Amino acid sequence: MIAKSIAETLLVAGLAVGFYVYAFPPTYHGWGEVLPDGIAGWAVNAGSQYERLEVQLFIDDKFIATSTANQSRKDIVSAGWARDEWHGYKFSLPLLSRGPHVARVYALHTADGKRQTLQLVGNPVSFAVDEHGSLIKPLSE
Repeated sequence: MIAKSIAETLLVAGLAVGFYVYAFPPTYHGWGEVLPDGIAGWAVNAGSQYERLEVQLFIDDKFIATSTANQSRKDIVSAGWARDEWHGYKFSLPLLSRGPHVARVYALHTADGKRQTLQLVGNPVSFAVDEHGSLIKPLSE
């Protein structure tokens, strides 16, 4: 009876892990930075390095824009993250209120041609907007 319970637990855990890896592949990587006029970075699917990922920008947990990471970023090839340089993105930002904000960039992953999930690529990017509307990095970074 105990062996059967252990076997069932292992089966259910295996199915759960398998589904999670299928829905949220661990092969998505990226990085973002604050520029004076926007958020830029790169996003790569290490499992399909020539794939151009659709990326979505959220600021303070609100959807802002979508784009395709298909701009030149030679630094990711030299760092070994991708085989070609065409994985960069840049988002221009709408007018934001003065003060601190947090930007998150997600890659859109489609499974089975119908299920979609968003995966955070890189870490959240903290920044502030000054009195002139320019983006500035917080002093803590």
